[in-house]
Amino acid sequence: MTTLPAPLSGSEHNYLSRDYHVLSWLLTKDHKRIGILYLVTITAFFLLGGLAATLMRLNLLTPNGWLVEGATYNKLFTMHGVIMVWFFLVPAVPAVIGNFIVPLMIGARDVAFPRLNLLSWYLFTIGGIVALTAMVRGGVDTGWTFYTPYSTGYANTYVFLTATGIMISGFSSILTGLNFIVTIHTMRCPGLTWFRLPLFLWSLYATSIIMVLATPVLAITLALVAAERMLGLGIFDPAAGGDPVLFQHLFWFYSHPAVYIMILPGMGVVSELITCFSRKRVFGYSFIAFSSLAIAFFGFLVWGHHMFVAGESTYIAFAFSLLSYIVAVPSAIKVFNWTATLYKGSISLETPMLYALGFIGLFTMGGLTGLFLAALGMDVHVHDTYFVIAHFHYIMVGGMVMGYMGALHFWWPKMTGRMYPEWWGRFSAFTIFIGFNLTFFPQFILGYLGMPRRYHAYAPEFQTLNVMSTAGASILAVGYFLPLCYLIWSLRYGPLAKANPWNATGLEWQTTSPPPEHNFESIPTVDQEAYAYHLMEVPDAR
Repeated sequence: MTTLPAPLSGSEHNYLSRDYHVLSWLLTKDHKRIGILYLVTITAFFLLGGLAATLMRLNLLTPNGWLVEGATYNKLFTMHGVIMVWFFLVPAVPAVIGNFIVPLMIGARDVAFPRLNLLSWYLFTIGGIVALTAMVRGGVDTGWTFYTPYSTGYANTYVFLTATGIMISGFSSILTGLNFIVTIHTMRCPGLTWFRLPLFLWSLYATSIIMVLATPVLAITLALVAAERMLGLGIFDPAAGGDPVLFQHLFWFYSHPAVYIMILPGMGVVSELITCFSRKRVFGYSFIAFSSLAIAFFGFLVWGHHMFVAGESTYIAFAFSLLSYIVAVPSAIKVFNWTATLYKGSISLETPMLYALGFIGLFTMGGLTGLFLAALGMDVHVHDTYFVIAHFHYIMVGGMVMGYMGALHFWWPKMTGRMYPEWWGRFSAFTIFIGFNLTFFPQFILGYLGMPRRYHAYAPEFQTLNVMSTAGASILAVGYFLPLCYLIWSLRYGPLAKANPWNATGLEWQTTSPPPEHNFESIPTVDQEAYAYHLMEVPDAR
């Protein structure tokens, strides 16, 4: 039978060394192994989504779209959006990092519902396979938002199959969120009060609330699309008494909170990295904690700013505009407190810290440009242009993916028991930062000048900026490929990791690397605040 690599380091009875036959992994209830399964799965999806983006950028090298025809281009950007949003951005930090780290952070043996945890991975994987089957059989040309009437009346592609895959993966999100909520509520070790929790857990708790409350709305919406498409019901079709704007209300009621499903976990990661690598207690712990809950709350109230040009009432548009400005305040609180934590800190520029600093810079740029889109007049001008593409990617890729990469590098020694080559880690972080800005900053200018998104061809005067963007995408691709290489290399050749290679606080660093089967030899007890770096005697990160 095919087997996984031999155990790497740490305890003789760590989660890697017990039994590494493939079947034992596919039937495991160990949260750590399930996190690794998610890691392998979403990495595959990330590569596929990146391939679609690469083909799109290559096509946009010339104004006439030399690589693919318009119909194929429509399928490419739909494939890119579907895969990246639902099969990478949404599950990346919660499913991979959260599954592995949450029980360790709270001093627990496992999550509250281990079997449900494994079921979540199977649902996610099955949903992804169903969606990919639709792509292989002919693709979808509606865009990842599935706007009606494209998805119900005009598209002759595999909308139903793709929607089914997304619905299946949505149940995975619901179960994962439920599992985290119950685990954090009921399984904290003695002494770990709410205000001693690591800030990553506060962000993941807020994310889980959104998963549980918002994801069913998406499932219902896609089910209604399928019903109208397959049964001819008049739900969104005006000719049959339906309303296409209703779809937008339902879709964005989920999809704007889903933005925070993607970004909140990354914010939690940055809170951990900033305080660790500045060797300081975090500034304004309670403000950062409650700002996560505030983002989750206000995130449900701003969906209408996606519909300023869809014919909604001017008065309700004004209300959504105001709420969109308000939801930016908790994010600004986080950025301020991270900056204050850095002030006069003993900063060490290890690879995870570089990703955290990159997150702050790129997320701030994305947030500030979001204020432009919250303004009614400005949004009318740049709606459905590349300005929106640039803003979205500065938040999602510049923010969430940087947070995910920072988390992966920070907890990689704990997950595998091996260190990676630090020089290559720093080089890849710089490469990603440079490539990202060269890719997406020109798109702000393109959008302001009026270049519409989702077109496979464009006016000749936009070519220079598009060539810059494609060149940046090439650099960005190299930056993302490098970690794949050196992290895999580290599994066999990397130096053995200590239990606490970063000299960090937190219960996960008080056990071996990798952790034993049940995480701790005995249940730990917490008797101090979450980030007591001022009490630590050893200043060096290693």
